Amino acid sequence: MSVFASLGTLLTTLADSLDPLFGASATAAAIVLFTLCVRAALHPLARAAARGEKARAALAPKIAELSRRHKNDPERLRRAMADLRDKEGASPLAGCLPTLVQLPVFFVMYHVFSTGSGAGDLLDHTLAGAPLDGRWGGALDGQRGLVYLGLFALLAAVATWSYVRTRKAARDAAVPSAPGASAAPGASRMARALPLLSFGTLVTAAVVPLAAALYLATSTTWTAVERALLLRGR
Repeated sequence: MSVFASLGTLLTTLADSLDPLFGASATAAAIVLFTLCVRAALHPLARAAARGEKARAALAPKIAELSRRHKNDPERLRRAMADLRDKEGASPLAGCLPTLVQLPVFFVMYHVFSTGSGAGDLLDHTLAGAPLDGRWGGALDGQRGLVYLGLFALLAAVATWSYVRTRKAARDAAVPSAPGASAAPGASRMARALPLLSFGTLVTAAVVPLAAALYLATSTTWTAVERALLLRGR
C-alpha cells in the first residue's frame, strides 16, 4: 500500500468516526485531528528548538565580545562563533527541524487531494460546502467564499501575531555592536526579511487544495501557540 493510499485510508477511518458529530464536514475535521496528532508527535522537537533559541539568545553578549575581539579578522571570528555555538549546543538549524519534518506530510496531503491518488471518495467531501480538493480561485462568493475568507483571516491573524513576536524578540535579543565591528554581510537584511516569511502561508494556502490549506492553517496556529508557551519569559 502506497503512502498516499495509507493517508487516504487513515483519513477515511477518522472521518467515519467523526461523521456523527460533523456530518458532511467530517473529513475536514479528520484533517484537523490528523494535523494535531502530527504536531503533538513533533512536540519534543519543538521543545528542543525552543531550548536552542533560548541558548542562542543567551549567547548574544558573548558573540558581541567575540566581534569586538576579532573585528579585524572575519575568518577567525567565524570560527570562534562556530566553536561557541557548538560548545553551548546552540545550533541555528535546530529551530528548523519541526518544519522540515512536516514537509513530507504536507506534500502527501497536497498530492492526495490534487491528484486523487489514494483519496477514494474523499474528493467528494466538503467543508461547509467548499470542496476539499478545490482552490480559492473563483470561489470567493456565497458559502464557499465564506470558508476561504475565514481561512485566510485565520492565517493572516496568526502570521501577523508571529511577525510581531519575531520582531520584538529580535529587538530584545539585539546587542550593540562593538566599536569598529561590522555585521555579517546581508545579516541586517536577513533579520528584517525573516519575520515576513510568516505571511508566506497566505500565498501557499491560495495555490493548494483546501484540504492542504486546512492542514497548513491548523499547523501554523499550533506553531504560534506552541512557541508562545515554550518561549514565555525568554
